[in-house]
Amino acid sequence: MFETLQKGFRKARQRMQGELEIDEKVIDSSLRDIKLSLLEADVDLNLTKAFLGRVREKAVGEVVRISAKARGKKVSISAADAFVKICEDELVAMMGPVDTNLAMAPKGTPTGVMMVGLNGVGKTTTTAKLARFLVKQGHKPLMCAADVYRPAAIEQLLVLGKQLDLPVYSDFEEKSPVKICEAAMKHARSTKRDVVLFDTAGRQTVDDELMQELFDIKKTVKPKNIFLVADAMIGQDAVKTASEFNERLSLSGVILTKLDGDARGGAALSIKETTGAPIKFLGLGEGLDKLEEFRPEGLASRILGMGDVVGLVKDFEEVMDTEKAELDAKRMLRGKFTMIDFLEQMQAIKKMGSLGDLFEKLPFFADGMPEGMNMDDREIVKIESIIQSMTNKERIDVSLLEKQPGRMERVSKGSGRDLKDVKDLVVRFKQVRDMMGAIGKQAGLMGKIPGMKQLAMAKQMKGAMGGGGMPGMPGMPGMMGNLGQDMLQAAVADGSGTQRKAASASSKAKAKARRKQSKKSRKKSRR
Repeated sequence: MFETLQKGFRKARQRMQGELEIDEKVIDSSLRDIKLSLLEADVDLNLTKAFLGRVREKAVGEVVRISAKARGKKVSISAADAFVKICEDELVAMMGPVDTNLAMAPKGTPTGVMMVGLNGVGKTTTTAKLARFLVKQGHKPLMCAADVYRPAAIEQLLVLGKQLDLPVYSDFEEKSPVKICEAAMKHARSTKRDVVLFDTAGRQTVDDELMQELFDIKKTVKPKNIFLVADAMIGQDAVKTASEFNERLSLSGVILTKLDGDARGGAALSIKETTGAPIKFLGLGEGLDKLEEFRPEGLASRILGMGDVVGLVKDFEEVMDTEKAELDAKRMLRGKFTMIDFLEQMQAIKKMGSLGDLFEKLPFFADGMPEGMNMDDREIVKIESIIQSMTNKERIDVSLLEKQPGRMERVSKGSGRDLKDVKDLVVRFKQVRDMMGAIGKQAGLMGKIPGMKQLAMAKQMKGAMGGGGMPGMPGMPGMMGNLGQDMLQAAVADGSGTQRKAASASSKAKAKARRKQSKKSRKKSRR
């Protein structure tokens, strides 16, 4: 994602390396690189010029001090750091500010949310994703199938409702979308549902008939929110569509879909500036859990190649037990790490989405992925098959596979993988396990600072991932796993200057009980 945008900013940063002052010559060269990337990513020309103008105005004459004081400590900065900071501030200003909260109706009245957009942008699926998101926020949504034109549109929403165990209001006999939406609001009141999501009809293009129908729905049910669902892959067409819908309906916000499949991503930069309608959410995959609240800071950081730690922590919290993650991280630092643990991490990573998206959020690859690293999600499935073909004894003690070659041959046949792949997995696993144990034994002041051991390990792992390993997945990047949770939590706490409050006595007791139960389960599985 955003590969095209990242390329220009990466080149600009490289031009600045070693510079002590940002002079006009260096700025102009850097801005040319950025301009080409923005245009290639389908960002509007006028918007591109305005953005570059603001960056240039702030950057010209910026003298960079080799050291400065921050919170009473000396820190070193460079021209590249200063320039990136200027770019980041302008990107955030262009896309934000954003409030992802819904405007709510008075208590006792269901809050209406109209989902509008053209055909094929993913409105129905996004309606279900938003419903799932609202459930997690403590709401009780009702989905309304108001698209009476597209074949199977109503059936699709009913299927999605069943998957989420959420109610869907539908009427196969009624042909008026306005009457269906009106009836859905009445049904929501009688069944105590507090939010109604209207999945409205789309068209191939914006036309008067469509807009009139949507306007009539808006006038009848008076929704507090009108969200345009726009396909980010169509670039500037998405921006033009947003402008037309906003002019006719006064949009509350935009939900950009299919960002995971687009290397350009220019629409993400253009929509807010062009229409004034804020981006509320991003659709980053097909799963019903793949809807993210839009954070301009996180997106700007990813575009600049600096990762998105906050977003990654949120992803980990979605799929991992925090208490178990802390225990696993401590065991890993003691070198007590088995293939059973690794398999659990693989399965957790699969739930988080694509490997490429996961690694984009890691803050270690400012200059791009290591050469030759191919983030192929199928490798997780292949690695899983190898580990699942091992016995419990082999997963706990992988040296058994090396001592008795017949075991490796059995695992190779059972998993359908080459013998070399099994050997490579075992060798790389042992290297990373030993490295974790070595870091855990480090003494000294730095090693006692919370999170420092984990951060040091992550840096070493970046080097370890540069060569060898499973085909298409050098260095077994999945090894971050639960370690990433512990490390990233520490990084976020340190970056904000705050620490989490101590847990209450009752929560500690619960955590202790969970750990005890987890320990029993692991012992049982190893017998």
